[in-house]
Amino acid sequence: MTASLSFADACGRAGDDPGGAPLLDASARAAAGDTVLRRIRDEGIEQIRIGWCDAHGVVRGKTLTPRAVARALASGVGMVSTILLKDTSDRTAWRVFEPGTGEALPGFRFANNLLLLPDPRSFVVLPWAERTAWLRAEAWFDDATPVAIDSRRILRRALARLAGAGYGIRCGLEVEFHIYRLRSPADDASLDPARAAWPGEPPAVMMIHPGYNLLTETAIDACAEPLAIVQKTAEGLGLPLLSLEIELGPSQVEAVFDVTDALAAADAMVLFRNGVRQALRRAGYLASFVCRPPFPNVMASGWHLHQSLIDLASGGNAFRRERQPTDAVAAGPDAHADAADFDPNTGGARATLSATGDHWLAGLLAHGRAMCVFCAPTLNAYARFRPNAMAPNAVVWGRDNRGAMLRVIGGPGDDATRIENRIGEPAANPYLYLASQIHAGLDGVERGLVAPPETTAPYAPGSERLPASLAEALAALAADERLVAAFGAPVVEWLATIKRAEIARHEQSQDKGDWDAREYFSRF
Repeated sequence: MTASLSFADACGRAGDDPGGAPLLDASARAAAGDTVLRRIRDEGIEQIRIGWCDAHGVVRGKTLTPRAVARALASGVGMVSTILLKDTSDRTAWRVFEPGTGEALPGFRFANNLLLLPDPRSFVVLPWAERTAWLRAEAWFDDATPVAIDSRRILRRALARLAGAGYGIRCGLEVEFHIYRLRSPADDASLDPARAAWPGEPPAVMMIHPGYNLLTETAIDACAEPLAIVQKTAEGLGLPLLSLEIELGPSQVEAVFDVTDALAAADAMVLFRNGVRQALRRAGYLASFVCRPPFPNVMASGWHLHQSLIDLASGGNAFRRERQPTDAVAAGPDAHADAADFDPNTGGARATLSATGDHWLAGLLAHGRAMCVFCAPTLNAYARFRPNAMAPNAVVWGRDNRGAMLRVIGGPGDDATRIENRIGEPAANPYLYLASQIHAGLDGVERGLVAPPETTAPYAPGSERLPASLAEALAALAADERLVAAFGAPVVEWLATIKRAEIARHEQSQDKGDWDAREYFSRF
């Protein structure tokens, strides 16, 4: 690149967060940048979007002309700092012009500028937008100090902590969402200037299938056009999409992705939601990743996160249990366990999982209520936690049990042994969702926690219940000293302040249903 590398070099010298993944060195970054500039020239790219993921998982950024890209790769792109402080309505939740903000959030005062530094390795040509490309960025202060509340950096810190314990993590995504057909522009109140509001009314829509006909081929054929757009978008972005399916609810579908490392999975979720919403909108459809759209008889959408640990020394699945339940207890990580622990009839986790898997499962359970803030971060999500709806309502685990919060899948000798967390909503910030799994599970490993017996009645009374509201989840997080310490108290307070602002506005609204529709439906 011909532009100065001073800012990128300064970032490299300063280092990223302790333990975080380092930046490319100057020569590798310059080579990757030259590749980007050459592709822009050779492929006739006319616009380059610099994208960054906010607290809510929404992609924000700026669109550059080709002549500005070399400078952006070297020196970053300015961005107003309040973008990191917005609630779900785009109101700034922190009082940046009042004394004290600088102490509570160092580096954030007076709506100052931050810098987005693009990663040249993330360059992708957008399949739905002609001659348009995209680069992922992370946020830095202008003195080359990393912004600690950048959500992607929060996940990378969690991954560094996990690597320090000798593990990596692999994730598979199952994402439910809704697709609607937009009515005519004449019916679109969201674009009527006389009805503009903050937030505005959602657009008028029609369903693409009537629902209550799970996985039927007739329904998937009726939805062929929008699902083809979803597939083309995902594959054009290089995402590991495996299947598209008709879900039970009206106009509800599901996308299933292959297993990747956690950071790639989170990046894929950000790209998928962002791309699908844009591509479908251009074709006259609305994709909504809100948990419960504002209509009668809808089915709530979940984001089921499959996870397994990789032993970095061996490359093997650290959740895989090697011995059969009838084998004698031998030396190794399970040496302290009793033979009964391996008997599936006793309900113990060791019948399916290794000792490490058992500890990880126990950690997820121990922090199950508190991590809801990261897995289900909107007010809308909590109506989903109800019995007999293929969604959890209690902090329990079960063996291949879709009513439990944690579904354990696999068995002795199965390399695909994993844990599925079923509390997530599809609007969650992927980086925060995955970071919460790492911090909770790793706490269980470090403390040697042991999971209680599995549930065979996930909706029976007597078990600890999941939070009934976002406010209750925030209280659970505040009381969870270990999870707060793992994320860092400033990170938790940053997110909690934003969420408290969201809750306060909801409480003050006169029409809660209208508030929910405006706040979430067409915005997420």
